[in-house]
Amino acid sequence: MDSRWNVQITDRVAVATITNPPANALGQPVLAQLNELLDQWERDEQIKVIVLTGEGRFFVAGADIKEFTGLKAADAEALSKSGQALFDRLEKFPKPIIAAINGACLGGGLELAMACHIRLAAHEAKLGLPELNLGLIPGYGGTQRLPRLVGRGKATQLILTSEMIGGEEALRIGLVEAVYPAEQLLEEAKKLASAIASKSAVTLKLALTAIQGSAELPLSEGLALEAKLFGDAFTTEDAKEGVSAFLEKRKPVFTDR
Repeated sequence: MDSRWNVQITDRVAVATITNPPANALGQPVLAQLNELLDQWERDEQIKVIVLTGEGRFFVAGADIKEFTGLKAADAEALSKSGQALFDRLEKFPKPIIAAINGACLGGGLELAMACHIRLAAHEAKLGLPELNLGLIPGYGGTQRLPRLVGRGKATQLILTSEMIGGEEALRIGLVEAVYPAEQLLEEAKKLASAIASKSAVTLKLALTAIQGSAELPLSEGLALEAKLFGDAFTTEDAKEGVSAFLEKRKPVFTDR
C-alpha cells in the first residue's frame, strides 16, 4: 500500500505531512497508516515531538466522502467509533503532537487537529465542520472537542451553520494557539517542537497525562492525579539533573530517564 504520509525526522522531531491529493482527504488508508505511525513513534525513543501538517494548500479537506456511499446506520456508527478511537489515541498520546494547519482544515481534518495537543495555523487557513451541508453531523469527535475548546455557544453556531473561519478568528476564539503567514508556519511549528523536545521525555509524558486529566476528571481527582505524577517526577534522573543544574546555574542535560 502506498504511503499517504511523508515523515522526516530531524533533531528528535518528526514532521509528518499528509500527502493524499487532491485534497488530503481522510480516507481509511490515511487513518490506518496514521495509526501505524503512532505505533512507531511511541516505540522510537529518538522521537520526542511530532508535527502534523498537509501538503499543498490543504491540511485535510475532510473525510473521503466516496467511502460514505451506501453506508447503513450500523456501518456508519462503526466508522465513527473507529475514527473516534484513533483521535482519542492521538489526544492521549504520550508525546506532544502539534498540528500545523497550513490550509483548508474541514470536517475530519478539524477533528484531527482538535485531537492534537497544540494547534498552529496559517493566516490563510480555513477551519470548519461543514457536515450539516451533507445532511450529516460530525462523527470523529467534533461535537465533543469543539465545545471544550471554544465554548458551547460558539461551537453550536459553527456546527449548525457549517461556517468556515480563518486563522485569525480561530485564534480569537481559542481554537488555535497562534497564527503565522503560510510560508512561516512550518518553521514556526518546528521551532516550537524543538523547544519542547529540549525537555525531558519522562516529564513531557507526565505533564501530558496530568493535563489530559483536567479534561476528564473532577478538580479534586485531577489535583490528586497531579500530586501523584509530581511525586513520580522525583523518582527520575532528569529531576535530579534539573534541580542540580538550576542550583549550579547551568543548562540541564536531560537523558530522558
